[in-house]
Amino acid sequence: MIFSGSSYPELAREVADHLGMRMGEVKLSHFSNGELYARFTESVRGADVYVLQSHVSIPEGMSLNDYVIEHLIMLDALKRASAKRTVAVVPYYGYSRSDKKARSREAIAARMIADMYESVGVDRIMSVDLHTGQIQGFFHDPFDSLTALPLLKSWIVEHTQADERVIVSPDAGRVRLTEKFAGHLGAPIAILHKRRDPAQHNVSETLDVIGDVDGRTAILIDDMIDTAGTIVGAAELLKQRGAERVIACATHPIFSGPAAERLENSVIESVVVTNTIPIPPERRMSKLVVLSIAPILASAMRAVFEDQSVSELFQGENV
Repeated sequence: MIFSGSSYPELAREVADHLGMRMGEVKLSHFSNGELYARFTESVRGADVYVLQSHVSIPEGMSLNDYVIEHLIMLDALKRASAKRTVAVVPYYGYSRSDKKARSREAIAARMIADMYESVGVDRIMSVDLHTGQIQGFFHDPFDSLTALPLLKSWIVEHTQADERVIVSPDAGRVRLTEKFAGHLGAPIAILHKRRDPAQHNVSETLDVIGDVDGRTAILIDDMIDTAGTIVGAAELLKQRGAERVIACATHPIFSGPAAERLENSVIESVVVTNTIPIPPERRMSKLVVLSIAPILASAMRAVFEDQSVSELFQGENV
């Protein structure tokens, strides 16, 4: 059975369509004091139940924190209704950047979120392109770490020339992802040297390019685009170093604050993302290309239900 929280029912319906299934019925509401309520209006006893909820914060909706709590309440209700197995499908895992203590007296919020999911008895977690792979280790239960790499790779192959590509890492932390992506495309890599201000969130400065980008199509690859300051600054530096074209690829289009305006006015030719997060009209732009993650989610969910290998879905992608 497939159910959706209120953060992104459109994606859940698309996944259900790929599986040839109908969406399950659940009543979601909130009390006047802001407390959330969930009740499944059909029997789930003995069923394998998948609940899709992306951790997002969008205008005219609830906050990211509300969507996390709503997801937990739904999973708790399923356990108490004797569901056989509950699977939390989280296309975008919130608080994933808080995966370690970078400074004293900080929280590791990604671990806290993991503890909350395990506290409601979830049997399995499924997510796409975690900010850092170590988050999988925060869970005792099975964790299916999916990737949008095949989608992004197919678009790049179709829209760029093989002998002109260079895959660019926006910082040292994304080098492994960049090498993997470049390996499948048979392209060289370049690395951007970035300095981040430890006293401010979402503030960084790109200082230099390591690698040859002159006359090439530079493809910036990252797991997410938040305020777009880093990726826009990186694109400008790549252009200064002689790049012919700059394309930005990312799995999660967070697009906070001035991101859409920055990207629209930047030297980036195309911004290629997936629909792990809903993109409201005010965050869209003419350069935006959105690829559907639904086929990957649907295939992984079917493999789990049939006790088949999830990793074989990505054979040849080294994930």
